[in-house]
Amino acid sequence: MRNMRLFLSLAFSALTLLEAYKFNDETDKQALLDFKSQVSEDKRVVLSSWDSSFPLCNWTRVTCGRKHKRVIGLDLGGFQLGGVISPSIGNLSFLKTLNLENNSFDGTIPQEVGNLFRLEYLFMGSNFLKGEIPTSLSNCSRLLIIDLFSNSLGQGVPSELGSLKKLLVLHLAKNSLKGKIPTSLGNLTSLNQLSFAENNLEGKIPDDFARWTQMVSLELSMNSFSGIFPPAIYNMSSLVSLSIFNNRFSGSLRPDFGNLLPKLGELYFGSNLLSGEIPTTLSNISTLRMVNMEYNNLTGTIPPSFGKLRSLQVLSVYSNSLGSHSLRDLEFISALTNCTQLYTLNVANNSLRGDLPTSIANLSTNLIELNLDLNFISGSIPYDIGNLKSLQKIWLGRNLLTGPLPTSIGKLSELVYLYVLLNRMSGEIPSSISNITRLERLYLSSNSFEGTIPPSLGNCSYLQHLVMEDNKLSGAIPWEVMQVSSLMLLTMSHNLLTGSLPIGGLTNIGTLAVVHNKLSGKLPEALGKCLTMEKLYLGGNYFDGTIPDISGLVGVKEIDFSNNNLSGGIPRYLVNFKALEYLNLSINNFDGKVPTEGKFKNASVVSVFGNKNLCGGVTELKLKPCFSLKPAKEVKHFSLSKKVVIGVSIGISLLLLFFAASVSLLEVADEMILNNGLRIGFPIVECLKLVLEVGLKCGEESPVNRLAMSEAVKELISIREKFFRSRRRARH
Repeated sequence: MRNMRLFLSLAFSALTLLEAYKFNDETDKQALLDFKSQVSEDKRVVLSSWDSSFPLCNWTRVTCGRKHKRVIGLDLGGFQLGGVISPSIGNLSFLKTLNLENNSFDGTIPQEVGNLFRLEYLFMGSNFLKGEIPTSLSNCSRLLIIDLFSNSLGQGVPSELGSLKKLLVLHLAKNSLKGKIPTSLGNLTSLNQLSFAENNLEGKIPDDFARWTQMVSLELSMNSFSGIFPPAIYNMSSLVSLSIFNNRFSGSLRPDFGNLLPKLGELYFGSNLLSGEIPTTLSNISTLRMVNMEYNNLTGTIPPSFGKLRSLQVLSVYSNSLGSHSLRDLEFISALTNCTQLYTLNVANNSLRGDLPTSIANLSTNLIELNLDLNFISGSIPYDIGNLKSLQKIWLGRNLLTGPLPTSIGKLSELVYLYVLLNRMSGEIPSSISNITRLERLYLSSNSFEGTIPPSLGNCSYLQHLVMEDNKLSGAIPWEVMQVSSLMLLTMSHNLLTGSLPIGGLTNIGTLAVVHNKLSGKLPEALGKCLTMEKLYLGGNYFDGTIPDISGLVGVKEIDFSNNNLSGGIPRYLVNFKALEYLNLSINNFDGKVPTEGKFKNASVVSVFGNKNLCGGVTELKLKPCFSLKPAKEVKHFSLSKKVVIGVSIGISLLLLFFAASVSLLEVADEMILNNGLRIGFPIVECLKLVLEVGLKCGEESPVNRLAMSEAVKELISIREKFFRSRRRARH
């Protein structure tokens, strides 16, 4: 029997060697040259060594077996190769490792890959492959890893993959797979990593998956899976990472959850329909670092026993219905002071009640994000909040907090976001905020802050959002603040601010709102330089004068100048503001004609009521009509005609005076001169022309151009001297 086994073993080895040397290495060489020919021409340069003149085993990223010199490894990962994968790849019959990941291959995965019966590792992730996952992969019974991550593979997950009993890793995330997961995958009892994340898979998780007892990492996130929390998961006692977020899983978690999955380190359950309480046994998982259960329907309290998790780094349970309507809701905060590695605490948008405990200042000094927003938390912010030196984001808004904003907040030099809006806080805005030079967003709105705005806020040179509306702030708007060029959103509406509106270096401003204050003076010309402006709200103040030239604000969507003392005409360039959605000029002293072009055609966009001297506009605005005037050409013609008539009239009058004066002064009394002198050789036409010109000059409408009477007399005397004195001399 022993001899028979030895014979069979030797026979198998001989057959293997015969297969290896039957065609020498020519089969592999030709297969690789075919593969190269399908690579995009501009990328082939990295495969320049793939040439018949070079030994096959010296080709770039080609590995050969030591005995038979056949290709056993092809590692082209990250070469940025394009083109399609040649079916000839299936002729590399000794291939164990095929790595084409992180390239730009498109087309389909050739069915011929299924011919690689020795294949153990298949990496084709991060390409542009489409079509189906080849069912022929089931022929590759030695496969340990299949990684097709981040492609465009469609259709379903082939049930044939369930025959790959040795498979350890199946990574199919970020594709376009659809349908249900085949139950045959439950046969893959050696699996320790599986990812179906970011596909279009649906249905329930089969109970057969309870056989995955070796599973370490399970990713089902961002699909459309449904049903109760999969019972099969409770059998995966080796799980370290479990991600099911963004699905439609429902039901509650078992109370003994933490006892069944004792090795869990990462838990991602967010964006599902889970209900019930958070299992207190989670605190028994000493390795637990990440707890993410946001956007569910969880109820009850946040277990104070989380304080036992010394490795806890993230606790995120926002947007649930947590809270017991008692003052004990916030006890977990004191317990978490034991979690020295905690860097994110987010319990926003729940129903937590009670006074904010002073122990919050004793949380981990590694804490980066603290979010208690949208609850019913009362009390005041403890002074020692400044001890949390690593804090970058604080959200305490939309609660019932009272008292001042502690001056120690200025010690948080790493802070980027500070939100305390919609509370009942009071006192002055601490000038120490100016020490937070990295601050980008400051939201203080809807409180009862008073006093002046600290000019030192101008030191926050990275500030993008400054929101202070609905407070009791007074005094002038600091020029220093209006010089922060990074500001994109600035709202100070509904305060008691006075003085002018200083517009300095707001070159990136998108929204500026100062409505309902006591600001006065003329609107600054610098508004016209805020070219990124989209929303401009200046209503409810005491601004006067005309609208400055803001013709450059072509991207503006909303303008509110209402309830001021502005005057003058409505600028015609506003009709060219194509992005305009709202223009409120009501209750001012504007006059003149309202345009009817552009956005002014739409009365739902434009409001101009309360300006008694405006006229025209579309009918819906219900303004009085403007007095119609003749076109400019006709007016000019009328003026000219009028001037001629007046000139002729004056000329005739002057002519009569001229003759009377001439006859009297020249003592021309005899009838012969009067009758004959003007008839025989007298230049009557020239004389009348000169007299009429004087008349026209006297009839000029403009006082500047009109001839004075004294000048007219002088010119008439000159004409008299010219035409009559010479005749008198001739007579004598």
